[in-house]
Amino acid sequence: MKYFSFLFVLGITIALAIYISRPIGPIPPIAPLLDPHHGFWQNMISEDEKAASEISLPGLGAPVQVIYDQHLIPHIFAQNSKDLYQAQGYITAKHRLWQMEFQTRAAAGRLSEIVGDIALDLDRMTRRKGLGYGAELGLEYLKANDQETLEYIESYAKGVNQYIHDLSPGELPVEYKILNYRPEEWTPYKTLLLLKYMSDMLVGDRDLEYTNLRKILGAEMLAKLYPDFPEEPDPVIEKEKIWDFEPIPIEKPDGLAYPIDSLMLDPLPQPVEGIGSNNWAVSGAKTKNGKPILANDPHLSLNLPSLWYALQLTTPEFSVKGASLPGALGIISGFNEDVAWGVTNATKDARDWYQITFRDGSRNAYKYGEEWRETTFRIEEIKVKGKEDFLDTVVYTHYGPIVYDRNFRGERQDVNFALKWTVHMGSNEQKTFLSLNKAKSHADYNQALDHFTAPAQNFVFASNSGDIAMRIQGKFALKWPEQGKFLMDGSDPRMEWQQFIPNDQNPSTLNPERGFVSSANQRPVSSDYPYYVFDHTYEHYRNHRINGRLRAMDQITVEDMKELQFDDYYQQASEILPTMLKLLGDQVPEGKNAQTFLKQLQEWDYYADPNQKAPTVYYVWWNKLYDLIWERWDEFGVPVVKPTSYRTIQLLIEEPEGEIFDKKGTSEKETATTLVRTSFERMVEELNEYISKEGDYGWANFKNTTIQHLVPQFTSFSKSHVFTGGGSGIVNATSGRHGASWRMVVELGDVPNASGVYPGGQSGNPGSKYYADLLPIWAEGGYLNFDLRDPENLEGVLFQTTLK
Repeated sequence: MKYFSFLFVLGITIALAIYISRPIGPIPPIAPLLDPHHGFWQNMISEDEKAASEISLPGLGAPVQVIYDQHLIPHIFAQNSKDLYQAQGYITAKHRLWQMEFQTRAAAGRLSEIVGDIALDLDRMTRRKGLGYGAELGLEYLKANDQETLEYIESYAKGVNQYIHDLSPGELPVEYKILNYRPEEWTPYKTLLLLKYMSDMLVGDRDLEYTNLRKILGAEMLAKLYPDFPEEPDPVIEKEKIWDFEPIPIEKPDGLAYPIDSLMLDPLPQPVEGIGSNNWAVSGAKTKNGKPILANDPHLSLNLPSLWYALQLTTPEFSVKGASLPGALGIISGFNEDVAWGVTNATKDARDWYQITFRDGSRNAYKYGEEWRETTFRIEEIKVKGKEDFLDTVVYTHYGPIVYDRNFRGERQDVNFALKWTVHMGSNEQKTFLSLNKAKSHADYNQALDHFTAPAQNFVFASNSGDIAMRIQGKFALKWPEQGKFLMDGSDPRMEWQQFIPNDQNPSTLNPERGFVSSANQRPVSSDYPYYVFDHTYEHYRNHRINGRLRAMDQITVEDMKELQFDDYYQQASEILPTMLKLLGDQVPEGKNAQTFLKQLQEWDYYADPNQKAPTVYYVWWNKLYDLIWERWDEFGVPVVKPTSYRTIQLLIEEPEGEIFDKKGTSEKETATTLVRTSFERMVEELNEYISKEGDYGWANFKNTTIQHLVPQFTSFSKSHVFTGGGSGIVNATSGRHGASWRMVVELGDVPNASGVYPGGQSGNPGSKYYADLLPIWAEGGYLNFDLRDPENLEGVLFQTTLK
């Protein structure tokens, strides 16, 4: 223990040193932080060392039993749902309170309150996007339409607040002590805000960049480099699907006039490459035991504390287990005795931008057709630690909030752009997961999904009765071709969203003949789906690998599915590296280690395992080549998005002599061969520089997978150089900062056979032995037994607590 104490003190010291040298707010009082009775010393005690056999939780209808397994995963047994969710709130807060509050502060645009004005621009952007506004509308929707769900959310909040009220200064999570603030009351609004925050993390739009590209490239070249329907053999819903509904007719209006100015303002932050997910389910016809198997691994930022919190929730009515989202009720990805489900991001364009024309400088009215509509004003009061409050006036139209204007990011250009987003429409995503938790059939699954608006998700499903299914769910505007692809004129009513696609016409499939369903963020449907579908970020490699393996496999077992989740095959490299090597030819550019790098590529089996060096060589070479091909895009002087890697590879293979590879302003005509050889030289130079500094250029060392604390400056609370393979675009999508945030495999049957793991631990306390104890298991592709626990089975129990 004394060595651990020393290391922990050292970690705190390093964190404080970084905190002071890279300030994120006023330095906390040192004396309270070092106080042996209330300071960080009290955070060095793991949960099992201070477990209580009984805890008073006023308001419960009956006692609630909580059994913790050896990894601190709680199994909560209650007699009714209200008690269950009150207990879930209390138990989750007990282990993840700081994370819950920090993430909802971020979602509300309130980080400046605790870290100072360094977060002011981020807070302003968050508020101008209207996340808080969306949560307010969600709360109003529940009050008017679903009192039961609201009561459950209130019970959850009650449990969280009971923990906060019982929290002694010594037990306060260490982040509060370092940042010198205390937790505040939890509310139902915060739970809804958290769900809106998840939508913001997963949705993107490229309207502004595409508007610039349309002006720069022209319609013909834009269509060539950015096709709406690139060749894609494996959409989420199988190509053979027959759409057996009568579509709602919609046509693009004639004579539309788009805003024509080039846009110089910075676009909203977009989902980082690597944000994605895999899920699939195979039917009993393809499995060894004759029952479906379902798998899910959401790819998100790899953070500590982990995004997910594992637990079991049980009442006499149902028993469910899986990954919960701290701050939200129920299980998000999991299973019960009858069904299993999981989610991936559907990458649907759900945000559109409208240029607003005000009547005058007062901004009290804006043009809409032949009339002037009144605006409303929302004053955002942002508290800033150590400084005066900042007041930001946001104008609201019927489209939504005006994010960009003369007061925010409009310095280079006079703009008034309103954001239309489904997050601003009252919805009830919490109901979806509460209903899924106790679902028993495919019909129950469909009814649960009907409540889900945003973000667009691919919901995979399997049942003990043998059904497998996939449904792409969200509230999707019915758009004419290319609507929402570019900035639209808000004064033209024809640019308006007219209707929404009915839920029963959203893409879905049940028990397809191929014997499996799967999604990996690829295009949702083939071109015969009757509605316009567009997004720039569809994935093109993981889905090829997954579907190829699932087609070939038979007599599938749980172990087979675990191996596929941890599959390191670099599909992209297998599709383009042979062409790159062919274009490189026999005349390999000179340079130290050039021949060594070439030989490693020539002998590579395309697996991105952690100790291999070829993945590093390929990764650097490919990125040098990609940047060289599209370097002119960096000179446009306005924000644009570059063509996808998939389209770039198609051009390299199909048109190596094409004009796209010719560099403007040179005397020679460059081809793909020219750029391949130049990029190889640059790769050799960069890798040699890396080797001189770091030595080992093995894949795991090079990509440096890091599980980062939610406050990046707290590096001593992070875990870096995790030895694991995979990478962005690989089934095991573990890159430097993103990857499988949760892996789950469930084999249905009379008794479900479940496995799960995530890169972190159940505790949010960096001083606990349960803070990152699952990380080594996750990094090696291991799993925990995740079966449902019986309250009478006390094998492997860490401790028990009764709430009453």
